[in-house]
Amino acid sequence: MKNFDLALTYDDVLLVPKRSKVVHRADVSTTTRLTKKIKLAIPFVSANMDTVTEDKMAIALAHAGGIGIIHRFMPIEKQVEEVKRVKRHEGFIVYQPFILTPDVPLIIARQQAEKNQVASFIIVDKNNHVVGILTRRDMLFTDNVDICVSKLMTPFAKMVYASPDVTVEQAKKLIQKYKIEKLPLIDKQRHLKGLITSRSLEHFSLYPYSTKDTYGRLRVGAAIGAVGDFLKRASALVEAGVDVLVIDVAHGHNEVALKVVDSIRKKFKDVDLIGGNVATPEAVIDLIKLGADSVKVGIGPGGLCTTRVVAGVGVPQLSAVIECSQAARKYKIPVIADGGTNYPGDITKALAAGASCCMLAGWFAGTDESPGGIILKGGLKYKAHRGAASFLAVADRKMANNEITDVDKLNTVVPEGVEALVPYKGKVADVIYQLLGALRSGMSYCNAADLVQLQKNAKFVRITEAGFRESKAHNIQEIR
Repeated sequence: MKNFDLALTYDDVLLVPKRSKVVHRADVSTTTRLTKKIKLAIPFVSANMDTVTEDKMAIALAHAGGIGIIHRFMPIEKQVEEVKRVKRHEGFIVYQPFILTPDVPLIIARQQAEKNQVASFIIVDKNNHVVGILTRRDMLFTDNVDICVSKLMTPFAKMVYASPDVTVEQAKKLIQKYKIEKLPLIDKQRHLKGLITSRSLEHFSLYPYSTKDTYGRLRVGAAIGAVGDFLKRASALVEAGVDVLVIDVAHGHNEVALKVVDSIRKKFKDVDLIGGNVATPEAVIDLIKLGADSVKVGIGPGGLCTTRVVAGVGVPQLSAVIECSQAARKYKIPVIADGGTNYPGDITKALAAGASCCMLAGWFAGTDESPGGIILKGGLKYKAHRGAASFLAVADRKMANNEITDVDKLNTVVPEGVEALVPYKGKVADVIYQLLGALRSGMSYCNAADLVQLQKNAKFVRITEAGFRESKAHNIQEIR
C-alpha cells in the first residue's frame, strides 16, 4: 500500500509534435481493424446504448466506414429485425428478396411492405417459380384492398430480369435502359436467385469507403448480455447475419462473463466476438485465450457512467488503454477504447496509446440517427441520453422483466450511471466529419501517415492542471 501506481487519463497528457512529412491532413489513412477479420476505413464504433445505436445509426456508421453495435435492451425479435434492416439496406445483390404468392390480397402486401420497409415483392408460385413482380406503383392507387396481387403485378412475360452471374456494369445498363428500380436475378428454371436495386448501385459510388461484407452488405454488430437469454439471442443474431457479437457487461473479467465468451466462441466459431469491458492486461489476456477477436477497454470513463464514484473501481482511461493494448499486441488482437473522449483530441490520444478504434456514445447521441425524439426546452432542441446502468435504464429493464412489480421497490436499484439531455446535433455524418478531421490533423502533427505510424511515433508529455487550462480557450469571451 506504500507504493501506489500512477494512472493517467486523456486530460493529463498531450502528444508531442514531431517534424512531419505529412503535407496535408487529407493525405493520412485512418484504416484500422475492429477485430482480427473486420477492417474499418475510420476508427469509429457507435456504442451499444439504447439512446445511441439502432438500425439508422448503424447504417450511417457503416456508410462512413465505421460500424454500429445494436444495443440489447429490446426483445430478441426486435434486435434481430434491427440487424436485418442494416443487412438488407444495400448490397450489390440481395440474396433473400421479399416474396409473396399470387393469391395474397393487397392489404397483406401493403402491411408487409410497411413492416419490412420495402417497396416491392417478387411473386412466386407454389413451386417457387417466379410469376411476376409487384412494385410500389402497382399498390399505390388501388382502392380494392382485397384484390389479389396477381391482378396487379407485372407478369413474368413482361418482366425485366437478368441471370445470376450479371456484372455490376451489365446491371447498371439494364436498369438505365428500361428505367426500372429492381432487377430480379432468375435462373433458367425460373427460380429467384437474388435482386439488384438501383439504390444499391447508387450507394456503390456514394459511399466508397463503407464497411461491407463479402456480399456487399453493410456490416453491423449487436450486443448480448451474460445471463438469461444470451445464448438464444446470440443464435438468432448469427442466423440474421450479424457480423460481430459484443459481450455487453460492466465487468468483463468476471467469471460469468468469461464463461459467456467461452461458450459463445465454442458454439459460433465463425462469428467475430468482442469481449469486455476490462481495464487490466490480465483481463485482456484471459479474454483472448478464450477466443475474443477484440477487447473493449474502459471501466467507468464514460460521460454518463458513475461506476468509479459509486463502486470506487476503475482505471483512468489512458493508462488502461496503454497497458491493455500492449498485452493484446502480443497476440495480434486489437483493442477498442470505450469512453472518456471528452474532446476530439482525446480520440487521437486513445489511438496513439494503442487502441485500434474508439467506441463513441456522447458524440453520436443527439443526432438524427440516434433513437428517440427531439425535446424542446427553453427554446432549444435536445435528445435524451442515458447510461446503461442509470437509474431509469435499470428500472425500465427490471420492470419489463417483472423483477420489480411494485414501484415501492424501486429504491432497490443501485445506479452506476445518469440520465441527461444532450443538444440536438443534426446528421451524424456531420459529427463524423468533424471528428475525422480532428484525428487527421492530430496524425499530421505526429508525422503519421497511418495509425500504425501514429502509435509508433507517439510521445506523450504529462501536463499540470495549468497546462490543461492553457490548452483550452481562455481569457476571452466566447461568441455563442
